[in-house]
Amino acid sequence: MAEIELIMPKMGESVAEATIIKWLKEEGDTIEAEESVLEIATDKVDSEVPAPEDGVLIKKLFNEDDVVQVGQVIAIIQTEGGASAAPSAPASEAPAQEASPAPAAAQEAEKMVANGVATAAIETPRSANGKFFSPLVRSIAKEENVSLGELENLSGSGSEGRVTKADILAYVENRGSAPAAAPSAPAPAAKTAPAAAPAAKSAPAPKPAAPVSIGANDEIIEMDRMRKMIADHMVMSKHTSPHVTSFVEADVTNLVNWRNKVKGEFQKREGEKITFTPLIIEALVKAIKDFPMINVSVDGTTIIKRGNINIGMAAALPSGNLIVPVIKNADNYNLVGLTKQVNDLARRARENKLSPDEISGGTYTLTNVGTFGNVLGTPIINQPQVAIMAAGAIIKKPAVVETPEGDMIAIRHKMFLSHSYDHRVVDGALGGMFVRRVADYLEQFDPNREF
Repeated sequence: MAEIELIMPKMGESVAEATIIKWLKEEGDTIEAEESVLEIATDKVDSEVPAPEDGVLIKKLFNEDDVVQVGQVIAIIQTEGGASAAPSAPASEAPAQEASPAPAAAQEAEKMVANGVATAAIETPRSANGKFFSPLVRSIAKEENVSLGELENLSGSGSEGRVTKADILAYVENRGSAPAAAPSAPAPAAKTAPAAAPAAKSAPAPKPAAPVSIGANDEIIEMDRMRKMIADHMVMSKHTSPHVTSFVEADVTNLVNWRNKVKGEFQKREGEKITFTPLIIEALVKAIKDFPMINVSVDGTTIIKRGNINIGMAAALPSGNLIVPVIKNADNYNLVGLTKQVNDLARRARENKLSPDEISGGTYTLTNVGTFGNVLGTPIINQPQVAIMAAGAIIKKPAVVETPEGDMIAIRHKMFLSHSYDHRVVDGALGGMFVRRVADYLEQFDPNREF
């Protein structure tokens, strides 16, 4: 007999952790190679972890709702092989960690929490009254001076009322009237920017959320897991980045006329419908090459200038939730290639068939609010990016057109572009010039081009 370790797999660029949402096998169950052992979830995509070999699940090292780092051992499988397929030291150390984590591990957990990175819950400690608190929750509580008594009084949103990371962060954020909050009440985003911590500590504590009254005819709907994650991500983005939005109205008449002219032939030749999204992405890519400092991220007091242009495209799901698949190296595609990428990702997003890698690694995001008939919007930045653009509905309008015979009134196709950007690193000049350049590329579209 031999024992092998089931490892939390790497699920794409920048994906550092996943949440166990359901164990499909129990200890003692027989497992076949490639058979799914558990379901996991990243920010927006659910996946399954298969067994690497035939065997028996003899030890689960984590519970459902635990957050696990990529590369960590999540279970032990006993196989028929004569030698262990993985180093024995980590396997033997895992139970010991489960019983009593080493001080170094605890210090590392606190360090990761301070940097805004969730740690894995290796143990299941309980308070004197039997209430469960993961090491991550305990680390955050220690960092924010939250007493055990306060923890025990929290209402958890996790399984069996378990207090989750989101619960403790929300409590810290909203306990402005608590005396203990005064010395250490920085917003969660301040943990990702140590240099900004002093300013965050001196800022007024946020006011507690106003209580919500519930009427006799009201319906209470629990947020699903994805909606909770989206909510957390949006609030975090607002705390992290001072948002500024610039607007430009673009005359896209040439583009609209060209698409109307070629869409039938395009679908017949390429087997794909051409929408306005790939045409806008094409203009975005050109503008990013002109203004590469839009294609950056912030890490504390340093700026990371991205070498690749990876365009995220926000897509609405049938459930009403939002997902952002990413076109990697978008500048390597021509218009046909972009169209096929857009259609494929949008189709598989609706069918819940995207892999974690396909929703990670974006460097700039486009959201097409015009799909819903909206003329403009003020989008929230998709962290850790520093900018996002919303494309509004294309509407016919009377406009002044310059001709050799003088100014004339004509019917033109107009579209608003809204550009939200992080004012920490993108000033109004850069943010405004960028959205103007995108509009210029759309307005200068060649009505006679081939596809």
